[in-house]
Amino acid sequence: VQLQASGGGLVPTGGSLRLSCVVSGRSLSRSAVAWFRQAPGKEREFVAASGLSTVYADSANGRFTISRDNAKNMVYLHMSSLKPEDTAVYYCTIRDSQVVVRLSSMYAAWGQGTQVTVSS
Repeated sequence: VQLQASGGGLVPTGGSLRLSCVVSGRSLSRSAVAWFRQAPGKEREFVAASGLSTVYADSANGRFTISRDNAKNMVYLHMSSLKPEDTAVYYCTIRDSQVVVRLSSMYAAWGQGTQVTVSS
């Protein structure tokens, strides 16, 4: 399974970005997918996931939206009202189950990440 994330960049506070992730080697229709992020000096943290349910971290709830196109094997993360504390490398990931979980260790494959920087 391979994942390729893209769409990151530099945006001002309050701006928006849409991250994309293309998945190859596994059908999304039988998988839960998620976005995590990692800021410098911090551990990787859960952002959002989609499977049998859709779950968001408290920090993302109301500002971020995860979506997926199973036919195209694509996963998206639309982010709005961005804050400097959202600055991080964002990773997409997938697991061999449709059950959504927040633990990064429960996900099997990871993309290389895309940098999101929010200027103050």
